Amino acid sequence: MFFSVIIPLFNRPQEIDELLYSLTKQTEKGFEVLVIEDGSQQDAAAVIAKYLTFLDIHYFVKPNEGQGFARNYGFERAKGDYFIIFDSDCLIPPDYFAHVKNRLMTDWLDAYGGPDAADASFTDVQKAISYAMTSPFTTGGIRGNRKHMGPYHPRSFNMGLSRRVYEKIGGFLLTRLGEDIEYSIRIQKAGFKTGLIPEAVVYHKRRTDFWKFYKQLHFFGRARINIYKHFPAELKLVHFFPAVFTVYLGIILLLFLVPLFLGSHFLFFSVLAAIPLFIFCGLLFFHAYFKTSSLKVALLGVWASVVQLSAYGMGFIQDFVKKVIFKRV
Repeated sequence: MFFSVIIPLFNRPQEIDELLYSLTKQTEKGFEVLVIEDGSQQDAAAVIAKYLTFLDIHYFVKPNEGQGFARNYGFERAKGDYFIIFDSDCLIPPDYFAHVKNRLMTDWLDAYGGPDAADASFTDVQKAISYAMTSPFTTGGIRGNRKHMGPYHPRSFNMGLSRRVYEKIGGFLLTRLGEDIEYSIRIQKAGFKTGLIPEAVVYHKRRTDFWKFYKQLHFFGRARINIYKHFPAELKLVHFFPAVFTVYLGIILLLFLVPLFLGSHFLFFSVLAAIPLFIFCGLLFFHAYFKTSSLKVALLGVWASVVQLSAYGMGFIQDFVKKVIFKRV
């Protein structure tokens, strides 16, 4: 089985360097790499040149259209019989392709997704963000969990699909705002078999600070509404949880302002209303400490989880009001 690895790239030469280096360490060598430079101002030509003798690598430069269409550009030029998509901020463990090949040879999947995790080299903030994005107490845990709710939707940071899938349904129809979920749904509706390969883990660096993380998750919340506009049945009750959490958090903050204007005797009611939040943060802290064995990462993990839920919730509410209630584009 020959794999074509497709990596869209936009202004991240340092990231692609680290990703390509991790690909040189693979125990399974049957793959090519296609890097699609999507209109970057900081190109990675010099980085790619370093790996020409170590990888079967092909570098393409095109005008900026977004990551979905950059992947399509790679699909059109790929030689493999199975396509694998990575985000440029991933590191790939040495046995990744061996695990994927073994699963496909024993239990075929037309398309698959894999989980993400934090590498030991990550900063404490990156480890905390990784915890928030994989915790069962946030929106992230469903992506890498065999006990997810509903059909499993592979995500494009770590996703594979057969050439037959591409030849039948084509590539991405959206270039951003939930393009991978839309693609996964379309793959399933065409009758193809999808699933999770738990061993196909990537180390996903994601964002390096909480403000960048907030902006990314705000975008994800908006993306969920974009998916709803294409597939209304895909909007589940669980998707409203971050929005409910965000509204609750706003109410708590307002309640703690009340004693400043109406007297300290109202503080008791503010604390009472915040008890569920305290319990939730406690659960996050102890679970994060159990997973990471670091008090600092556990504390940062609580904050990262609050940022994740509130940012997603704000994006969700923003586009729900705009696109669903007021029917604006």
